[in-house]
Amino acid sequence: MRKAAFILAAIALASAAAFAQKTPNFSGTWTLDKERSEINDRSRIEAMTMTVGQTADTLEIATETKRMAPEAGGRGGMGGGRFSGADGKFAYSLKERETTTEQATPRGPVPVTLSAKLDGATLKLTQKRTFSGQMGEITATSKEEWSLSADGKTLTVKRSLEGPMGTNTSTLVFTKQ
Repeated sequence: MRKAAFILAAIALASAAAFAQKTPNFSGTWTLDKERSEINDRSRIEAMTMTVGQTADTLEIATETKRMAPEAGGRGGMGGGRFSGADGKFAYSLKERETTTEQATPRGPVPVTLSAKLDGATLKLTQKRTFSGQMGEITATSKEEWSLSADGKTLTVKRSLEGPMGTNTSTLVFTKQ
């Protein structure tokens, strides 16, 4: 009887450890690998670094993006300028359905609705902004799906930016520093 109880306890501990390992940890400093990425031309990304901190309840992301200058006479495209999808610092709740924060812009603060969901080994992030522009109210939405390589050293982000100029999709590949 004791042997059976010991075996059941060992199986329960092993199962708990395996379950805990399935939750990916995205923490670290990540640098964009442009050669392995598929970046939409309208994004004009020259370089990008993300610093990610993760706890059981929160995902904090600080992003710095260096962009190429727009072509002469160009409007800059979606994903550039003030509303670049993920630039800045954002804290997502991994427990609450949605949270709202503000992003500073040259025209004043813009409310940003954030949502994050762990779906197995994939992290799904959404940012939604609604603001007033020259043509009236504008909504811009960024959706991302994050996945880690088996060794945890490569982060792949499938990004879709939706706004008044259409949809801009990219696959960004980052390496851990």
